[in-house]
Amino acid sequence: MKRTLLSYSLAAVLLVSASVVSAADADSDAVVQTQGRITYVSGGVGTESIDRLNSLAGDFNLKLVFALISGDYVSGVQVVVADTKGIPMLDATSEGPWFLTRLPAGRYQVAATLSGKTVNRQVTVGDTKLRTVDFRWIAE
Repeated sequence: MKRTLLSYSLAAVLLVSASVVSAADADSDAVVQTQGRITYVSGGVGTESIDRLNSLAGDFNLKLVFALISGDYVSGVQVVVADTKGIPMLDATSEGPWFLTRLPAGRYQVAATLSGKTVNRQVTVGDTKLRTVDFRWIAE
């Protein structure tokens, strides 16, 4: 009787542990982060990561996509979002070619830097609709 109870307990512990590890692995590349009042998430390497980011997209109002002119996606892009006065509100590094953020409605200057080459964009976002902005570089 004690052996049966112990076996069931051990099986339950292993089952819970396996589900926790699986959930952590699935979410490890798309963790929503906060810097000041700004939330963001990045990733997009592989279909699972893209699916995860697509499922989160409704919570954000700006999507940045990073690639070379050849079409190859890039990661490790330094992203700085500044308000109209030039004051940085967000300074982060993208973990993949997609970078989602939620900003207060308004106008912003977005600077994306890859291998020392910076591309600047003026961006206006609203409260709800997701705005997508592409950044392209000639080469890394």
